[in-house]
Amino acid sequence: MTEQNPERRLPAVAVAIVVKDSRVLMVRRRVAEGELSWQFPAGEVEPDESPEEAAVRETAEETGLRVAAARLLGEREHPQSGRRMAYTACEVVGGTATVADSDELDRVVWASRAELAEYVPFPLFPPVQEYLDGTLAG
Repeated sequence: MTEQNPERRLPAVAVAIVVKDSRVLMVRRRVAEGELSWQFPAGEVEPDESPEEAAVRETAEETGLRVAAARLLGEREHPQSGRRMAYTACEVVGGTATVADSDELDRVVWASRAELAEYVPFPLFPPVQEYLDGTLAG
């Protein structure tokens, strides 16, 4: 068993929670072995940026949508991956969500609260769930 070197820790992952017209933006990500997985726009925080800045950048890179960070919803260590995750509520400021990075994504959708469980069949991070409960249509 190898000991993890703290200097070699992976960067934190910034997650954008983008709500427009009472729907949340979901992306279907291409992952290892060609499997597809629905999630929120996300990516690694670069050395000279905040999690909020990374959420804005990743949303633009992945979907072409221009957003502004509204507020940090919370941070945690992801229960499956062990990665440090930072969740940011974002507001749309321009553009249309599309698959801008086809190497990473397969599809984008705007999901209502009722549809969300079809895309994410496990409990969300509580601060994200609380935010979506207050902003999504049924």
